[in-house]
Amino acid sequence: MSRFTKDGKVKPETLPSTLQRSDEKAQDTFAATLDAAEEQYGDGERARRTAFASLKHGFEKVGDHWEPKEEKGPSDDQAAGGRAEARPTAGGVDANSSKQHLYDLAKKLDVPGRSTMSKADLVEALQKANDRATRKARER
Repeated sequence: MSRFTKDGKVKPETLPSTLQRSDEKAQDTFAATLDAAEEQYGDGERARRTAFASLKHGFEKVGDHWEPKEEKGPSDDQAAGGRAEARPTAGGVDANSSKQHLYDLAKKLDVPGRSTMSKADLVEALQKANDRATRKARER
């Protein structure tokens, strides 16, 4: 099933809620990759993981939506290393960005205790803040 209308627009109802609240480029990236991955792998989790991996290359999750990253590239060790072994994912947080960038996002999301956190702690706190924001947005 195509996620695009005849005029090339993404059908928002076919996207995850976090992408429905994101900009058009993020929606297009996810939808186009998911359509292509479903053609190759079939409808299922592998196709969705492929689409999210593509999305995370150029976007990061901030609260309840996705925003463009300052620099494109893998977002965490899992994305950088491929399929050879299972590594934890940062769930949309750009763990490869600078500590200052992570701190700024934590400030934007009002993460308590951010000034004393290590980079790894900031990544974990941002994941939790993003999950909370997404849950809150879905309740509306």
